[in-house]
Amino acid sequence: MAVAGDFEVIRDPLWNNIRVDSASLRVVDSAPFQRLRYVRQLGHAYLVYPGATHTRFEHALGTHHLARRTLALLAERGELDDIPQEEVVLVRLAALLHDIGHYPFSHALEEAGLPSHEALAREQFRDPELQAALAAFGIQSVERRVDELIRGTSESPLQGLISGSLDLDKIEYLTRDARMSGVPYGTVDVDRLIHSITLVTHTDGSRRIGVHEKGVSALESLLFAKYQMYRNVYWHHAVRSATSMFKRLVRTAVARGDLEPDWIARSTDEGLMEAVRNVRDTDLAARLRSRQLFKRALDVRAAEVPRGGGDWISRDPGLVERVEDRLAAELGLEPGELLLDFPAKPAMLEVDLPLLRHGGGTAVLGREGSADWLGIQQVADELHTSARRLRVFVARDVDIDQAAMLGVLERGTGELAAELESGAALLSAS
Repeated sequence: MAVAGDFEVIRDPLWNNIRVDSASLRVVDSAPFQRLRYVRQLGHAYLVYPGATHTRFEHALGTHHLARRTLALLAERGELDDIPQEEVVLVRLAALLHDIGHYPFSHALEEAGLPSHEALAREQFRDPELQAALAAFGIQSVERRVDELIRGTSESPLQGLISGSLDLDKIEYLTRDARMSGVPYGTVDVDRLIHSITLVTHTDGSRRIGVHEKGVSALESLLFAKYQMYRNVYWHHAVRSATSMFKRLVRTAVARGDLEPDWIARSTDEGLMEAVRNVRDTDLAARLRSRQLFKRALDVRAAEVPRGGGDWISRDPGLVERVEDRLAAELGLEPGELLLDFPAKPAMLEVDLPLLRHGGGTAVLGREGSADWLGIQQVADELHTSARRLRVFVARDVDIDQAAMLGVLERGTGELAAELESGAALLSAS
């Protein structure tokens, strides 16, 4: 690391030189932020893409870098003239700290039913070392205001840079994840995008982060890059198999009292894996360690699943576990040897942005937008459906009738719960 005046210059494979001012460096040096060095950005994706071992630490630094660049461009155009300087500083801090509460292994544990990482950020802000670093900025209620930006509840006109359709987190992680995974899918026109970000004034006088009309093509490249990364990397079948195995492993450990959720939230990837290696009556940890992943017994495009069918898989992990074990028994497998996976992220490609037209007028990109721009959201919805796959992963080879399985997915949670209680065979029930 090279010293440059009041800044540290950190060399980065993606952005080359990242400048961090001395006050922000105290935040970086705090224990909660340093923990992010040991939390991989993409969880178990390294089992498929060996280069995907980058961490939340460098991603957070990269997001801070993009925030500095974007805010500098807005200031150069005079768009920040009437915004208090402390709000600009808060946005830079929120960009740096947006993942401070993140669990080990990406989003797997949120899928398993643990609280969101945004909610956990508040706990990290209670750390004395981090509190002291933030207090040095001299901003009133700094922890609360940064937390509001991270949660997306701030009233700041700059909120959209931290949480929104065009937030800097998305631009950074898509670009970094593609580079480190070694795939060409996450190509984003970053320079065009951040030069197109602007503050749009609404008819009621309020202002909000939006995009200039000249940046719409770059925004479309962001949406398509996200689709390609979900389809080819984040939701790759082997990545999802490992993720499903890990979720089941941790849920088992928590249910048995071997692990406490509060401890998990403060842990690291290796710390958590070490803790679950001794979970009784399951070899999931050993299989993950040696990459002996469950195989696909069924792989169905989302378009072939009845509308709304299987939505409970991403919403009710407790019910999923009970259904998995009933299906396993019906197919001659042991509990935990069959896992269901049907990831959903409805907001993944959501577009809700004000648009500044060339002539100075405004429009809205998204569901509430004019007919001229509604097509972007319609395409985004189709891309989300195209990226999703229903998969059944098994430890041993079994034959699964697709129609019977889709019939299980089509039932509501109440119907499924009743059948589980009655002991009815799920695959043969009408």
